[in-house]
Amino acid sequence: MKKWKRSILAVLAVLLIAAGVAGCSKKESTDTSGSSAAGKIDQIKAADKIVIGVFGDKPPFGYIAEDGSNVGYDVYLGRRIAKDLLGDESKVEFVTLEAANRVEYLKSKKVDIILANFTVTDERKEQVDFAEPYMKVALGIVAPDGSPIASVEDLKGKTLIVNKGTTAELYFTENYPDIKLVSYEENTETFQALQDGRGDALAHDNTLLFAWAFENEGFKIVDGNIGSQDSIAPAVNKDDKDLQEWLNNEVKTLTKEGFFKEAYDAELKEHFSPETNPEDVIYSE
Repeated sequence: MKKWKRSILAVLAVLLIAAGVAGCSKKESTDTSGSSAAGKIDQIKAADKIVIGVFGDKPPFGYIAEDGSNVGYDVYLGRRIAKDLLGDESKVEFVTLEAANRVEYLKSKKVDIILANFTVTDERKEQVDFAEPYMKVALGIVAPDGSPIASVEDLKGKTLIVNKGTTAELYFTENYPDIKLVSYEENTETFQALQDGRGDALAHDNTLLFAWAFENEGFKIVDGNIGSQDSIAPAVNKDDKDLQEWLNNEVKTLTKEGFFKEAYDAELKEHFSPETNPEDVIYSE
């Protein structure tokens, strides 16, 4: 009987030890998983640098200055984000990209945030997450001064120049199949095509066209308010919910602070006609 009891106790001891080991392993596994799945904010702070995708050829929003530095409205915002997140506006790396590869750069984690005149659309929301908007936008059309084109309807049967991967390309593809589209990757090439006469008109974000037509004689805005009134917002990878939440709070705070009016005055005002109302471009309290 005593031997039988000792055997039972021995078995129970083994079971308890095994359960303890399993419990420790499970806890270690959980702890390891938790540490390896550090949030995006923690990853950025660990790297002590934030990587932001911007345009390099879309003045006055994102372009390269003569000294090789990134400048423009989106860059101005990017430096403030670095300052508020990492304590130093210089702790940012700007990566220049094209409209057509913005989503790819986020999904492949080449950048942490996109600040490249990224218009919020339902199609894009399926692939990336947007934070609170910081600029307003619609579509516009620009054409040579002597052009008979006075409305969108006048473009039927004619050639319209657009950028690949933009809301302009999508809008006219879906709504005006009788307008021939010619698309280019880079903004520089797109506007050069208009100047060279490779198309009858050009469609793009109205905010960009306001600036371009003001600074380039011989061209007129045919229509500066086409399609829906949309928003431009920072975009992040769908895995980075904590970064999206941080950006939501950041944009709200900056809006209340009047930062976007400051950025408008610093980067946009001189490029727009004096008649341009900042409230048509930026968000404010």
